[in-house]
Amino acid sequence: MKVNYDEGTDTLTIVLRDDVAIAESDEDRSGVVLDYDAVGGLVSVEILQASNVTDARRIEYETTEADD
Repeated sequence: MKVNYDEGTDTLTIVLRDDVAIAESDEDRSGVVLDYDAVGGLVSVEILQASNVTDARRIEYETTEADD
């Protein structure tokens, strides 16, 4: 997974799978673009005007351990 913030365009992009070509994009909600592969799997999420939604320059990443 890759996260990129472009300050020039104020776009936050979260790439879930960068080894797959984007076949279709859909602006699900205003300012949120979902990119899909040829079989409908989610490839990436783009947030337009990201600074209105979050501080895109500060990213936190957290994982949790599965309970056995």
